[in-house]
Amino acid sequence: MALTIDAGSELRLLILPALFDEANRMRRMTVDTMRALGSVGIDTFLPDLPGCNESLAPLKTQTLSSWQEAAGRAAQTFGVTHALTIRGGALVGPAEIPCIRYAPVTGAKMLRAMLRARSIQAREAGREESLAGLAETGRKEGLDLSGWTLGAEMFRQMEDAVPVPAACTTIEQTELGSSGLWLRAEPGEDADQVRTFARLLAAAIKA
Repeated sequence: MALTIDAGSELRLLILPALFDEANRMRRMTVDTMRALGSVGIDTFLPDLPGCNESLAPLKTQTLSSWQEAAGRAAQTFGVTHALTIRGGALVGPAEIPCIRYAPVTGAKMLRAMLRARSIQAREAGREESLAGLAETGRKEGLDLSGWTLGAEMFRQMEDAVPVPAACTTIEQTELGSSGLWLRAEPGEDADQVRTFARLLAAAIKA
């Protein structure tokens, strides 16, 4: 399954979304940006990664490698000219096409944030779960983090994952003028950020 805005334009953008708990917080901004890009003649394609959203594949069996393979197939299916990766999406973006990275992050940094959140939740429930102990379990057995079931292979890959090497332009959060929506406790929206983001993306794609 994929959310698409396809008017048959020459400029066609594959979007690899933010991953795991950040995905929910960034979804509204992502879709609003797609609409804004559509209004300036850029088609957009936001696929469900295997194990996410409407996908019937089990999440626990997925790895960063399987997601990158899926991203490559999506790029071919939609005949895209460019790719946009959002946050952790940079870890699975296709390397063969020009790309724009929005606030890319390493897998280790994402894992630390999710492990810390689980440890805090456990403490509030009267349990002690150390970060080191959780990480060891994740490497051997996999782990539930922020409502996402990561298999052991996914966990191990995340520990060492860096953005996929590719010819990329990077858009940092500071260019959008306020804090990232992934930092909010709940999903939100910011029309000013969307307008700025869409303008920067269009300029990079049409350059």
